[in-house]
Amino acid sequence: MTINKNILATCWTWAGDAAPARGDETSPVEIGHRIEAVAAAGWQGVGIVHADLAKIRSEIGLEKLSEMLEANGITIVELEFITNWWTDGEMKRESDRVRDELLDAAAILGARTIKTGAELQSFGADTGTVSLDVFAEKFDHLATTAGTHGVRVALEPMPMSNIKTIEAGADFVTTVGNPYGGLVVDTWHVARGGTDYARLPEILPMEHVFVAELDDAPAEPVGTLWDDTCDRRQNPGEGDLDTVRFVEEMVRAGWTGHWGVEIIAETQRQLPIDEAVERTATATRAVLDRAEQNLA
Repeated sequence: MTINKNILATCWTWAGDAAPARGDETSPVEIGHRIEAVAAAGWQGVGIVHADLAKIRSEIGLEKLSEMLEANGITIVELEFITNWWTDGEMKRESDRVRDELLDAAAILGARTIKTGAELQSFGADTGTVSLDVFAEKFDHLATTAGTHGVRVALEPMPMSNIKTIEAGADFVTTVGNPYGGLVVDTWHVARGGTDYARLPEILPMEHVFVAELDDAPAEPVGTLWDDTCDRRQNPGEGDLDTVRFVEEMVRAGWTGHWGVEIIAETQRQLPIDEAVERTATATRAVLDRAEQNLA
């Protein structure tokens, strides 16, 4: 069985010393150098976080960014991250502003998918304050809005959010039933949520799986789940989460798309960009090769 070997460096994988919910979230590394680094390492795609888009737009413009990506052979772009879309008041107005800017950027950059978060305290909302019915209604509206722009939104279940497992995420997007609202299926979140990879083919509604992401980690969390997810991830195949098996089960489930690689880690942030993205790309390709051999 042949596996799609296209890989996408998610926003934190190629950001340098930047992390979620830390500072202004922008990369300190000049965008031209970052693009050249991922191109040299053989990546086909990149993810870009909203904070970076705002900075790049003010410095060179998104049209220029699009030209730079195309010139370097980067053909796949994903954007992130819409949070607090289920809230009200000022928090919701800020979420809508980010949503609209990401939708505008998607049109310029040719991005098909924007990642979204569930109810998570680290994003500024109080957890447990929204009913699942309201959450579903708000997600349906978000997905419909995205769809009018030719874009999809992918919800990322996280064990420290109100959508804690991939099972819960699959049930949620299936119940909502919006063709523009789907899932991110990430190795770390699936494993930390306690789901056996072997169950993915029976769990996942593949018409609603928009993003597949690879990473690795120690067998048990180091610190809190938030600390573990933001500081301790490892390259695919270098930890205990059996990323090869994750790939195999995703392929058995019907996944044929590219693979995002999300390395959010202190070790990644301290490496020079060129070295970081080369190491991660090499490790990821080795995992995909091994999975393909096992599926042959």
